[in-house]
Amino acid sequence: MTNYASPKYVRTKLFGGNRIARKLEDYLVEGFSIVLVGIFATLCLIPFLYVFFVSFMPFTEYLENPLRIIPSTIDLTAYRQVWGYALFRSGYRVTLTITILGTALSVFLLVISAYPLSKPELKGSKVVMALILFTMFFNGGIIPNFILIRNLGIHNTLWALILPGVISAFHLILMRNFVQVTVSESLEEAAKVDGANDIRILFTIIVPVLKPAIATMIIFSAVHYWNSYFAAMMYITDRNLWPLTLVLRELVVEDTSMVNPVSQMLTAEARSHPFTLRMAAVVITILPILAVYPFMQKYFVKGISLGSVKG
Repeated sequence: MTNYASPKYVRTKLFGGNRIARKLEDYLVEGFSIVLVGIFATLCLIPFLYVFFVSFMPFTEYLENPLRIIPSTIDLTAYRQVWGYALFRSGYRVTLTITILGTALSVFLLVISAYPLSKPELKGSKVVMALILFTMFFNGGIIPNFILIRNLGIHNTLWALILPGVISAFHLILMRNFVQVTVSESLEEAAKVDGANDIRILFTIIVPVLKPAIATMIIFSAVHYWNSYFAAMMYITDRNLWPLTLVLRELVVEDTSMVNPVSQMLTAEARSHPFTLRMAAVVITILPILAVYPFMQKYFVKGISLGSVKG
């Protein structure tokens, strides 16, 4: 018989005043896991902190010690130069536009698609879900997609950046499972007794219940559109329609359109190092999408956990 009074057991108070016995080894494993995750998180955070601090570093200070992380003085010259670049500002407008429109349209289509597909009595729902699942593993390829976009007449328009990724099979499956787990049949039956039709039930009863899933899909879709650049490489030839990530790619990778022209136009006293310009551009690019996550975090974990299992 186990002796829970032994020193190798520790009494832990749980919710509701109940107590259970935990081994000391459990605390050691938990502490080791916390330390390991903390080290991994620190390693992930260091590059971002380096980029952030270097973007504020003066030109001369960076030349003296390129490995210095924390600047002695704050210099916003790199940010003024980056924001003064017309292509960067137009890329910001394009990215904001496709992110807002694409996310809103994506979440709307996910809700109106997942709700009926969650009904087992819907005829053909299994066939539809099988076809949707098929698209997760197989697609037409790059060339057929390009021909499709061109024949639709949306080549070299913002719709070419929005429509191809407007709905994801993976997101649809998550949303459908969330509806099945969260929405009870009694809730819908009570609404029907009160005279509500399916559309009213969906938007006045079901949608409020789906807030965690909707918040999760907003994060997924917003990150997808904000970071998208491959579609612009394929479908966009007008530089004024380039998204921010494509402008950033040209700045960081190719180094052809921004650093040299800007540096030549600035005086020696006002110019920033090209590397500092890149760091400032990266910070300006990622900060908006990082700012959205804290407001959605309380819904995010619940949306993922409930949507990933089928009730």
